[in-house]
Amino acid sequence: MMNEEFLSQLYLKDTAFQDLMQQRIYNVLLIASNYDAFMMEEDGRVEEQIYSEYMSLNLSSPPRVLRVSNYEEAFTIMRVKSFDLIIAMPGVDVTETFDKAKDIKRLYPHVPFVVLTPFSREVSLRLQNEDFAGVDYVFSWLGNVDLLVAIIKLIEDKMNAEHDISQVGIQMILLVEDSVRFYSSILPTLYKFILRQSQSFSTEALNGHEAMLRMRGRPKVMLARDYEEAVRLYKKFHNNVLGVISDVSFKHHGGKDMHAGLQLARWIKEHDPYLPIIIESSDSENREQASQLHCTFLDKNSKALPVDLGKAVMNDFGFGDFIFRDPATGEQIMTIHDLKGLQYNIFKIPAESLYYHASRNDISRWLYSRALFPIAQVVKMHRFGNIDEAPAVRQLFFDLIVKYRKMKNRGVVAEFKRDRFDQYSNFARIGKGSLGGKGRGLAFIDSIIKSNPVCDNFEGISIKIPHTVVLCTDIFDEFMETNNLYPLALSNIPDEDILKAFLAARLPEWLDDDLMAIYDVIDTPLAVRSSSLLEDSHYQPFAGVYSTYMVPHLSDRKRSLKLLCDAVKGVYASVFYADSKAYMVATSNVIDQEKMAVIVQEVAGSQKGGYYYPSLAGVGRSLNYYPTGDEQPADGVVELAAGLGKYIVDGGMSLRFSPRHPGRVLQTSTLDLALHQTQTRFYALDTNGCNEQFGIDEGFDIAQLQVNDAAREGYMKYIVSTYDFHNDMLVDNDLGPGRKVVTFANILQHGVFPLPQALDFMLSTGQQQMGRPVEIEFAGELASPQEMSKGNKGQLYWLQIRPMVDRKEMLDEKIVDTDPARLLIASSNALGHGLMDNITSVVLVKPESFSMDNNVAIAAEIEKINRGFAERGENYILIGMGRWGSSDPALGVPVKWPHISEARLIVEMSVPGKRIEPSQGTHFFQNLTSFGVGYFTVGLPGDEGMIDSDYLEGCKACYESAHVRIVRYDSPLTVAINGLKGKGVVLKPQQ
Repeated sequence: MMNEEFLSQLYLKDTAFQDLMQQRIYNVLLIASNYDAFMMEEDGRVEEQIYSEYMSLNLSSPPRVLRVSNYEEAFTIMRVKSFDLIIAMPGVDVTETFDKAKDIKRLYPHVPFVVLTPFSREVSLRLQNEDFAGVDYVFSWLGNVDLLVAIIKLIEDKMNAEHDISQVGIQMILLVEDSVRFYSSILPTLYKFILRQSQSFSTEALNGHEAMLRMRGRPKVMLARDYEEAVRLYKKFHNNVLGVISDVSFKHHGGKDMHAGLQLARWIKEHDPYLPIIIESSDSENREQASQLHCTFLDKNSKALPVDLGKAVMNDFGFGDFIFRDPATGEQIMTIHDLKGLQYNIFKIPAESLYYHASRNDISRWLYSRALFPIAQVVKMHRFGNIDEAPAVRQLFFDLIVKYRKMKNRGVVAEFKRDRFDQYSNFARIGKGSLGGKGRGLAFIDSIIKSNPVCDNFEGISIKIPHTVVLCTDIFDEFMETNNLYPLALSNIPDEDILKAFLAARLPEWLDDDLMAIYDVIDTPLAVRSSSLLEDSHYQPFAGVYSTYMVPHLSDRKRSLKLLCDAVKGVYASVFYADSKAYMVATSNVIDQEKMAVIVQEVAGSQKGGYYYPSLAGVGRSLNYYPTGDEQPADGVVELAAGLGKYIVDGGMSLRFSPRHPGRVLQTSTLDLALHQTQTRFYALDTNGCNEQFGIDEGFDIAQLQVNDAAREGYMKYIVSTYDFHNDMLVDNDLGPGRKVVTFANILQHGVFPLPQALDFMLSTGQQQMGRPVEIEFAGELASPQEMSKGNKGQLYWLQIRPMVDRKEMLDEKIVDTDPARLLIASSNALGHGLMDNITSVVLVKPESFSMDNNVAIAAEIEKINRGFAERGENYILIGMGRWGSSDPALGVPVKWPHISEARLIVEMSVPGKRIEPSQGTHFFQNLTSFGVGYFTVGLPGDEGMIDSDYLEGCKACYESAHVRIVRYDSPLTVAINGLKGKGVVLKPQQ
């Protein structure tokens, strides 16, 4: 049996159908007299006929045909234009065509030259005496444009065989025939059959584009006109031969051999006894010998030959449905229509039948014929030694199909089909419109995951997107128009009335069955999220403007459908709420140009008591503008919380860390910080009582739970630490009676779940693929301890990716590098990023007042000043010596965050003669990062910063005490911070 590691390496790489058929025939030169051309074109121009035939067979890139009347014109046009194929119809002088062919071949050796003769016995006799040195093929024109398509496809197959067959594993059908008349008749029939079969098998594709590409995976036809050429082709491509169609009488050793086809069949069967061979002969006496060789026999004289050939190819070469038979009686046991059918029936197939078909390569041949190469290769290579292996083989085939289908679904936006959507479907769209911003982001994530197979097993976890279906924007358009909602939606009526009107409106009726099919497959609660055209676009921060609803999974199908429909309508309605309209105006967008797609997605997590939520969720950014210690901005930063991620969005207290430095978390660096600066509550979806009354508040069915309560039930294992009050310390487990503290210590420090490594991979890969800094959303579900002991640590769901851009970050670098004479403050140790130009006040603690004796009183005065700014709705720049927020008055002013909450830039000046570390580790540093407050240190060793104290002292104070001075300017100060370079400046106000 093959081991798992070998299988993973072998079949997780998909076939690159876009790389197949790279050499194509785009331009054809037809050399034919006016009469011959007229006879050929009686139904219209040749080019139009070929185009029509291509379209009927769903083929792309039909060639252009240029006709000239004679060889003089041909040589003239070939000097200025390139051709991929030359087709010549001989005139009265057949020899001239063959002579000119040699001349053309000398000048253009790589251009195939085909002679197309009228069918007659006289011409056939004359051809026997011609020199074929310059001619690749000769065909008989039988008045059917199918032949031209077959000629083009035959030559394209020959041109691409070396790469497509040898390198990719495309299958080959070997046709051995020397009769010009016969192969001119049979090739169009064979190609039309293969192309139509490939068209039907392309239903394995997930969308129209992929279906077109999959047709490139059809078997190639290679024509051999004698025994030696057939043997050469078989030897070269013997691992990829789907079947052989052979005449009996053709040349062997330079002369006509009346039994060459039977000898060839015998020789091939010695190498591959189960390879299907179809023997064609006009001599019915060959039927018995063909039967003895276990070959299918067809009578060339039969008027039903094209039909018989189609049936034989269908039955023998693996096309059509797979029929499992009883090997003893030949009785039909089971019919398999497609790969999904094989997956769901593999355990029902009797062992004898499975062994019979697998040992004869029937199953792999069927898979190959459907262009399922990665899976077919493994099935073919597996040696089914004896019938006792049947259980293991069933499991192997099942696992193989599951992994293949998972891989195929990744990175592809599939067209939603109710009968095809199942638990292995990853991402599908309903409708033909846009996916919207979030939808495109999810599709992009899926493509990243597909191109990084490590995501299947990233140190014991799988990284994936949740099952996702997007209702495209055209459904929004249809909903708005059929219900005539625009007049009401664009009016100024209250949000509640807009929602009420939308909930009363009707979604397209055809959508109900699709939505029900989603419920049939996804048995978890569903998140119904907005995905508008403008959301998550590169330079328009629309995140969080529209609604997201969560709906539970109910046993009552009608109630489930109503909940889902109402959630979709609620998202649609949120486009027209007052806040959305105001945001549109603020961002210079037009509300009636906004289009809404809706994402219907499984909620990451699991049922825990009467609630549903993930173990953890968070937001990550690939740039950290507030690095501490030896962290670098490019190391990234993560905000992490237990439960639903909505807790972070709503401003809840999350845990902040850099994924490349997970062992250093400020909030848990001291016991006091851990007890006061960590999460005590979390969000979960309430599945106890289902509230079916949708409201403006999208969180109407979201419960706020206590961490301690969930931990007592065992739902916070590996998430929390326990406060041991006897020893005044934290213990990194959920045992014992003490308070539970959300530290994630078992994950960040002890490696129970490789979250830091996975997030670092997601952020760095996302930034690399997007070509700019990114912000991601994620949720994780930890496996049970029993599963973890087996190496399965759980799942990490990658929920979103967007460019890390918002308005304040659109920073003009010239401001940071401005003329020193214009600088009020400069720092080369600056944290934060962006531009602030709405601050007019500076609050300065006088340097001479800084002392351990004064600092407590200064803190009280600053608190009072801050309260006044809050009442006026104003912000300020705060400047002082030492460490702001220090618990030791000797080191700095001992303020708490509420005392300085209106400051938008905090500046710390060094104390002469003292080495005081900056306040990056204090208890309010988390608030600096959450609110985007700038932070400068000035005067540290090696610091190039400065404060223009003379300028400040020369400005009139609007408030002054013994310790504090406030200056208010008529025009705003400009604060600019480059977080990547750690440089920040404050410009003096414009005079």
